[in-house]
Amino acid sequence: MIRYIRRAAAFCLLLLLALLANAARVQVFEADELTANPANRRNTIARYDQPRGDILVHTGSGDATATVTGSTDTGEQLAWERTYLHGPLYAPVTGYASQTYGTTLIENAEDDILSGTSSLLAPLPLWNDLTRGRQPGGDVVTTVRDAVQRAAYEGLAGRKGAVAALEPSTGKVLALVSSPSYDPERLSGTGSAVTDAWTRLNASESRPMLNRAIRQTYPPGSAFKIVTAAAALDAGVVDDPDEETDTPSPYVLPGTSTVLPNESSGCEKASLAEAIRVSCNTVMAHLGVEVGLDGMVEAAGDFGFNDDGLRIPSGVAKSNFDTEMSDDQLAQSSIGQFDTTATPLQMAMVAAAVANDGEIARPHLVDRTTKHDGDTVSQTSTRSYRRAMSPSTAVQLRRMMVDVVENGTGTNAAIDGVTVGGKTGTAQNGVDNSGAPYAWFICWAQSEGAGRPEVAVAVVVEDAAADRADISGGGSAAPIARAVMEAALEQE
Repeated sequence: MIRYIRRAAAFCLLLLLALLANAARVQVFEADELTANPANRRNTIARYDQPRGDILVHTGSGDATATVTGSTDTGEQLAWERTYLHGPLYAPVTGYASQTYGTTLIENAEDDILSGTSSLLAPLPLWNDLTRGRQPGGDVVTTVRDAVQRAAYEGLAGRKGAVAALEPSTGKVLALVSSPSYDPERLSGTGSAVTDAWTRLNASESRPMLNRAIRQTYPPGSAFKIVTAAAALDAGVVDDPDEETDTPSPYVLPGTSTVLPNESSGCEKASLAEAIRVSCNTVMAHLGVEVGLDGMVEAAGDFGFNDDGLRIPSGVAKSNFDTEMSDDQLAQSSIGQFDTTATPLQMAMVAAAVANDGEIARPHLVDRTTKHDGDTVSQTSTRSYRRAMSPSTAVQLRRMMVDVVENGTGTNAAIDGVTVGGKTGTAQNGVDNSGAPYAWFICWAQSEGAGRPEVAVAVVVEDAAADRADISGGGSAAPIARAVMEAALEQE
């Protein structure tokens, strides 16, 4: 009898061990798979069971900040919905956090901090992994300055376009504006109102949800001539920017019978400095061909073109400079046409490189992240991104860009008592240039007594009411850039 009891006990023990093993398998080895299963709503319910952390911007001088997001308790099963203060103004920075459509931009890139799941917020190492819990949502402090953002947004005034502003020495993004914009709060919750808003926004011809500052590329037109000038100086194709070049007039694109026009007069054999001041197409196209394809590809790459891995922390669209071209295509590419395209952020980086002695600081939009109580858990440090040109070339280009603002096509960007360097650009658009041109202005500004330029800006206006003359960039985009620079310098 005892023998049978022992066998039964052993069998029960075996079943118990099997049960424990299965429980361990489910809870340890299959836990992640079960957690990620779309049919499991517990994570979704838990995600919205507490307020989301906030996104903040800088206000005034010093370290003063203000929140541009919030959360509201709906009383529903998915309790807390995201709210946005001045939603359209900051949509290109925050993105949206939607219970229906997920997250974008900073709401996506910093979701673990904002939702409270980041291990950085836990009281002990591995605490969140062991407990599968979450902490109160942390906050994300951006590098954006409210006054600079507003100046850019109000300057565009609803016109299609974008503005990117950087602090050249650190890479901090001071403003990131895309227009027309939208209110991300309309996408926060669930139900027909949200899905109807999503449908309308995506169907709109103006594409308000497109982040034109970092996700849209445009032909940069004559603003790209700064890159070509840097390449020519660094390659030794031009030794003295004030000496005449051997550019003929008319200039026929190599291997073709096509004459490249100038909107400005007096470009025959013009010096590099004069070509930048009045924006001679022929001189800059000719110099690009003299630098050669390999040299131009390398120079463009040094500025960040053809980099598909840039993040700020959201991904940035790749700016393009073709790596295989004929000489006539290279000539057009060297003046920012043909297949050359750039984001506004990329062109702000071009201006920042000139302002920062040829060095591009890695652009970043997040200054620091904090716990709910304000304790900092991570800080973004200044890091080098690329060396775009030699320091001596940057000095020469700064002088030439100042001449553009003081005596050339960019006079609308001048600020009393401030050293401003700029470059206008008008990029042709559409089949046979039938579309409205894109008006560009890139620039930097240094206040009196400052040791270095404090801000670099790029502005593009898509629907500029301008002719195809290069000066239209100065007419349409330069006043916006001036307002942005003024706002940045007032906060120094």
